[in-house]
Amino acid sequence: MSTLLVTGAAGFIGSNFVRYWRERHPRDQVVALDALTYAGCRDNLADVLAEITFVHGDIRDRGLVESLLREHKVDVVVNFAAESHNSLAIIRPGDFFSTNVIGTQTLLEAARTVGVARFHQISTCEVYGDMDLDDPGAFTEDSPYLPRTPYNAAKAGGDHAVRAYGLTYDLPVTITNCSNNYGPYQFPEKVIPLFVTRALQGENLPLYASVRNRREWLHVADHCRAIDAVLERGRLGETYHVGSGVEADIETIANTILAELGLPESLKTIVPDRPSHDRRYLLDSTRLRTELGWAPEIGFADGMRATVAWYRDNEAWWRPLIGRSPVSETAWR
Repeated sequence: MSTLLVTGAAGFIGSNFVRYWRERHPRDQVVALDALTYAGCRDNLADVLAEITFVHGDIRDRGLVESLLREHKVDVVVNFAAESHNSLAIIRPGDFFSTNVIGTQTLLEAARTVGVARFHQISTCEVYGDMDLDDPGAFTEDSPYLPRTPYNAAKAGGDHAVRAYGLTYDLPVTITNCSNNYGPYQFPEKVIPLFVTRALQGENLPLYASVRNRREWLHVADHCRAIDAVLERGRLGETYHVGSGVEADIETIANTILAELGLPESLKTIVPDRPSHDRRYLLDSTRLRTELGWAPEIGFADGMRATVAWYRDNEAWWRPLIGRSPVSETAWR
């Protein structure tokens, strides 16, 4: 039996992970820590709150983190806590560097001081920069970090801190870089829930002018399974890529959602690109697949169908969140 501290636990991926872990590892204890910023929703954990310890707090509060690690005898820290919206990072970059770099380092220092069996960092494909649309390759775990936006750079800084603590202090660390996640409980500022919730309200879907820019799409449940595999069998100090290999551009995403809802493609509208809009990311996940035996189980078509249905059936969850995002995707000039 283990005790996990899951940071960013009331966010999209964090809440799905907590739910996954309670189902797959019911004997383990979970301490869920979240600052409950505009994108953090305690209700994301409503169905498991009675089974976990939820703490409203910030990873930058070292005293709080150390006390949680000691009090609950935490074995494993899984760090999802991050500011993660590229558009908001352009407007408020300081928030991103404060949480994603200083927050991660503060969490690492607490973990080092108390002593934990594993510190796992959740990272992103975006730290590598972008790729040409016709590039035949993919980012590997040995690709250089070349971030192009404040969000990308802040996540890269946090990753560098994790590696440094592993090498300098022998803190037992692992990192996973994931591709774009989708699924239930994703805050409706991100593109798939944004498109679905706007379509359900009869509003236009704002597509950036570079409609052929592509992303690699990973269902959040497959991501949770990958983290589980790394925590159980991953090599200390190692980085693993979590990717599906399935790419789709934004226009394809919009068309898929409109088709699922039986709505016309005339709801699409073009808006100016945000600054430093990356063209494409693609991860080579061979290491995770061959070493740890992981493979995605949810196909893109099935995953999208289920995701659209979830938002259609859970208006009571997303309706109160509309308007909470501090950035407008139609505002770029």
